[in-house]
Amino acid sequence: MNSTVRVIEIGHIVAGPSAGLIFSELGYDVIKIERPGEGDIARRLTESSSGAFPFYNRNKRSLALDLGSEKGKEIFLKLVGTSDIIIDNLGYGAMARMGFSYEALSNHNPRIIYVSIKGYGSGPLERRKSLDFPIEIHSGIAYMTGLTGRPMRVGGSMVDMGAAMFGVIQALHSLLEREQTGKGKLIDIGLFETAMFFMGQHIATYQINRKELKPLNEEGFAWAIYNFFGTKDAKQVFIAVTTDSQWKTFCREIGLGVCERVDLERNEGRFQKRAELESIISEKTTKMNEADLVSLLERINVPFSILKKPWDLLMDEQAIPKLVEEDYLGLKLRVPSLPGGGINTRNPPALGSGTEEIMHELGYAEELAEGSSKVSAESYGMDGKT
Repeated sequence: MNSTVRVIEIGHIVAGPSAGLIFSELGYDVIKIERPGEGDIARRLTESSSGAFPFYNRNKRSLALDLGSEKGKEIFLKLVGTSDIIIDNLGYGAMARMGFSYEALSNHNPRIIYVSIKGYGSGPLERRKSLDFPIEIHSGIAYMTGLTGRPMRVGGSMVDMGAAMFGVIQALHSLLEREQTGKGKLIDIGLFETAMFFMGQHIATYQINRKELKPLNEEGFAWAIYNFFGTKDAKQVFIAVTTDSQWKTFCREIGLGVCERVDLERNEGRFQKRAELESIISEKTTKMNEADLVSLLERINVPFSILKKPWDLLMDEQAIPKLVEEDYLGLKLRVPSLPGGGINTRNPPALGSGTEEIMHELGYAEELAEGSSKVSAESYGMDGKT
């Protein structure tokens, strides 16, 4: 890496690694600290979570280091002295118990920016451990996503990734502040606070309307025409008519026969007649093949989509140019790049594969040479014991 900004990542699975991934794609030197012999929990995930490690950890260097040993602590503090940002995604108080609280590390390097990502930010519940789905349940996301009596998880670790994004945004702002102050800062990010922010619109709506909202999949969204419609060849096309001008064009081109009705001119009126309009539209779409309906919607530029599974994007014309290749466990994988573009120079690292290189950078070259260029686990506090 040519970046002059160094990021230390200490975390597992999604939230911390997501933040590290974003920094790495922005061109920063991301060093992932992993417990010797074990590493990130995501390395051992299988079945539906097999892709977690290779997706969230490309472009990083792995340093196998036992932070519980004296030698490991010495090495870590030396690394902190050369770094700009720390991502701490361990449990509440874990870093402090090892002597690595923000206060302690700030005394060692006053310019360090410390991004703490926990289940809950500072407050009454800050000690409570949590994960993406429990936070979705606590925050109301699972209620709004599911059905009455059946809360549901969203189809990705959106809260973990959202917390990582907010952490990165705050850290980048702190880098700019540091140019003026010369000092770093502690950034407190909670999954709960992230999820609560995502629910902000619904929290405000409740206060305005003074009544409880139904789950979105039952009550519908703000738009009158915002649903799946069947076709003659038994396909389903999602159609979203979100403006009054779109309505006029859509109504005319598909031939609904209600285009002159005054009560349907504005979305508010159409929203009250959703059931009627969906029935009228379905009568038209069920007489058209999917290809013909899609062609019409393309021509008049009305938002629509055909239901796909995530892996279908490997053959999607829009997605293909935005995929990057990586080697992982002998496989060639294609995964999404950072939106807006990023730098990809490294595959997901093998556990500890960057240890010798990083130790050289920290000035341990002589000790490495004494070990015949082979890193000694016991010499560097990397025996995995605490």
